Amino acid sequence: MRDDVLDDFLRADRERGLGVYGIHLYREGGPPVERRVRSDDRVNLYSIAKTFTSVAVGLAEAEGRLTLDDRLLDHLPELRPIAADGVEEVTLRQLMTMTSGTSHEWYADERIEAPDLLQEIVAAPLDAVPGSRFAYTGSGVYAVSRVVERVTGADVRSYLLPRLFAPLDLHNPPWHTCPGGYPFAESDLFLRTEELARFARLLLQEGEWNGAQVLPAAYVRRMPVERVDTSALDWGERFTLGYGLGVWIDRAGVYRMDGRYGQYALVCPETRTTVTVTAHSEAEVALLDAIHELILDRLR
Repeated sequence: MRDDVLDDFLRADRERGLGVYGIHLYREGGPPVERRVRSDDRVNLYSIAKTFTSVAVGLAEAEGRLTLDDRLLDHLPELRPIAADGVEEVTLRQLMTMTSGTSHEWYADERIEAPDLLQEIVAAPLDAVPGSRFAYTGSGVYAVSRVVERVTGADVRSYLLPRLFAPLDLHNPPWHTCPGGYPFAESDLFLRTEELARFARLLLQEGEWNGAQVLPAAYVRRMPVERVDTSALDWGERFTLGYGLGVWIDRAGVYRMDGRYGQYALVCPETRTTVTVTAHSEAEVALLDAIHELILDRLR
């Protein structure tokens, strides 16, 4: 049946112009199945990078280096003199879940003019009480990654190399950096479809890979559970079901990693299934609908 659903999906890709590069389907108990439209080159995962930064936080937390409820400035006290009013109360959790209340908006495809992006983020005025409002921006995830660097002595990519990338055999993954040399954290990590699928499978398996516990199981379980309200977003239904620790809550017990132009990795614990797609899609909503309609719904 898995071969059939992927064939139907690729037929829909052609007929609906979904822009798919490749799709990878894994269901526990059987071998993965993949279809390609073009070669499996490493592509920008865009905001799926946020999920990788999230698990770096989970690893650092398990090592006793930080907690999600730590305040940002407690780890970066030298920034207190330039911090906007209220930033002293902002926590890593609020930065990770984009509920810090900051007015700062930044994404990795934008030119950085400030000498230090982190200073610019900290100095930006708050326009909401921390924890009271979801507002999508890459600023918070970038700031959290700088805390990971402060408490571990390694930037987020270097920190994950021996702890995550090496166990999954993700060799030397490119991750673009800001002018200061720090990975963008919120975007610009490059992987192949099949490589991203390994990460999705790792989350399905609660951090276990080939008999080793690569990620803390408790943190992986928390990622879709510790969610914030996103119902006020006007981007369409797929963004209104909540945002967890680096993952979007999807329909019917599914959660997903979601990057621009149709980079998707969906995890369905109920059916023990992952679906991973890389693409350059101008029809992202239609692409996500096709994943549900033609694959996940048929596997229930």
